[in-house]
Amino acid sequence: MKILNVRNAQQGLFVGLETIIAEGEERNSRAGNVLQMEVPVTTVYEKPRERVIFYPERDANPFFHFMEGLWMLNGQNDVAFISRYSTNIGQFSDNGVTFHGAYGHRWRRHYPIIQEPEGSVTFMDQLAIIGRRLKENPDDRRCVLSMWDAPVDLDRNGKDVPCNLAIHFSVSINRFPGLDMMVFNRSNDIIWGCYGANVVHFSMLQEVMAAWTGYPVGRYWQVSGNWHAYLATLDKHRGVLTTTTYCPYFAKEVTPYPMVTIDIETWFEDLKIFMMEGPIVGFRDKFFRRVVTPIFHAWEAWKTKDPNRIDNAIEILQQCEATDWKRACVEWLERRRK
Repeated sequence: MKILNVRNAQQGLFVGLETIIAEGEERNSRAGNVLQMEVPVTTVYEKPRERVIFYPERDANPFFHFMEGLWMLNGQNDVAFISRYSTNIGQFSDNGVTFHGAYGHRWRRHYPIIQEPEGSVTFMDQLAIIGRRLKENPDDRRCVLSMWDAPVDLDRNGKDVPCNLAIHFSVSINRFPGLDMMVFNRSNDIIWGCYGANVVHFSMLQEVMAAWTGYPVGRYWQVSGNWHAYLATLDKHRGVLTTTTYCPYFAKEVTPYPMVTIDIETWFEDLKIFMMEGPIVGFRDKFFRRVVTPIFHAWEAWKTKDPNRIDNAIEILQQCEATDWKRACVEWLERRRK
């Protein structure tokens, strides 16, 4: 087992790239040759809420990462909403309508519960169950959030089979008090998955679950079985790591903005309204008023055909009070000028 101790997502990406280049072995895969670690890799994040990546060579789309995290938390699996932020993501759907292995749907709406004796079917909201159990008993060791469903996944040949399998939540109360999270992953592309989308979405989940249980955000372990990088993607990162290690979090130029500032039930009501209706007047949590709404409107401005669309989007982003997301979105838009 290889263990990487890092402060945040960006440092994880840099340390991960350095490690795979130095220690990875070349292997074949169905999607092209990779460098792969011959042992599992665990990444330990000291500050999971520092989830935004500032790395031009990676050019991560912060609008997409942010909105996909909310889409997951609302338990959705539809192509329609998330394809507004990524025109290519629909290619991973078998039917063009839904995603088979959508994590958020697995969290909240996938596993059926048959009610006896009438035989009616409801679906298990795993987040609600885990939130309740840990709030009632911080010593609970059974709070495992499942994403792998063997009957429908194990022998499947479709495009979309979950890479992340399960998440274990636990509460620490002594040296590192908070809600801890351990994510188990079977196959992790470190550039697009592990330190790209996964760390963003799962740290958002951890922060919401911490608010649900009443604890601060604790430690985050990301346990990856097959930890790899595709050679075709990796090549452009070679040679730039020593000169591109700057991170605004380290310089205290940006800080995370709290996702939940009210009771969790009301927060999820706000989330549901946003996902169904978009920004409206009357959100109860300031996260939706001061972060989600300006990011949404900035993206809509960018997607127009207005010749000043980049300047218009950047102007809207000045209203965003999450300094990390605001900076990442502005820098991503500035790169589009080219």
